[in-house]
Amino acid sequence: MLPLIERPRREPKPAWIRARFPAGARFGEITGLLRDAELHTVCEEARCPNIGECFNAGTATFMLLGDTCTRACGFCAVTSGRPGAVDWLEPVRLARTVERLGLDYVVLTSVNRDDLDDGGAGLWAAAIRAIRHARPSTQVEVLVPDFEGDIEAMRTVVEAGPVVLNHNIETVPRLYPRVRFKARYERSLEMLRVVKDIDPRMPTKSGVMVGLGESFEELVSVFADLRAHDVDLLTVGQYLRPSMKHLPVERYWHPDEFAALAEAARGLGFSHVEAGPLVRSSYHAGEQAAAGVRGRA
Repeated sequence: MLPLIERPRREPKPAWIRARFPAGARFGEITGLLRDAELHTVCEEARCPNIGECFNAGTATFMLLGDTCTRACGFCAVTSGRPGAVDWLEPVRLARTVERLGLDYVVLTSVNRDDLDDGGAGLWAAAIRAIRHARPSTQVEVLVPDFEGDIEAMRTVVEAGPVVLNHNIETVPRLYPRVRFKARYERSLEMLRVVKDIDPRMPTKSGVMVGLGESFEELVSVFADLRAHDVDLLTVGQYLRPSMKHLPVERYWHPDEFAALAEAARGLGFSHVEAGPLVRSSYHAGEQAAAGVRGRA
């Protein structure tokens, strides 16, 4: 008889990790429109727990440059591999979809495209401008990759005029080799800093996950580094393991601990802090952007 193979056990989620099942008329409408337009959302690709709430509210975070990433971060549910060719009609389809949905606030993100000379920055800029042309009242926030430290690629995106530029630091420096092995902590900080060199009035934003083995003190140190690089807005959320192939959850942080993290971050001078178990980078993004603008007024 063959020996039994023990499967790794999933740590049970605590009571405060609960999200509504994604359903509802608006959810179905947006999902259908995305399929018809051959568009991708990070809400779906990254299995965001807030997808039902956001879709039913008529908002979504669109993912540019396909659904295949050139990196394979240990926490991320997005497919990694060799991406296809750049689809230069994607910004047009995206703008038409935004117009049809009547969205007032849109978040754009993308897979990493390290295979491209500009990391995809040219298409990012085209998407921002296409949305503005189709629906001038729509505000566009961007959640960009690190562009491998290419400042000119960052300039291309910033000069297209998003209302907020977000780049997630994700975790503490000690965990980078395991969590973001192709990224560099110092490079991400520098890319956030150069945004203000290009446009001093543009609010910047970053996000951190907890639950991967970091300490409270390490997180506060990251917050301090972000403020030292003039980052205005901060999100802090619980890491949720997408599958057994991904990094395990070391522990679930309690809502009271999120409140303490938020208090520590506010004490460092962020214009707005969103912290909680189900918080993600684009959660309540419009409200965060308004706070960022007020903070720099």
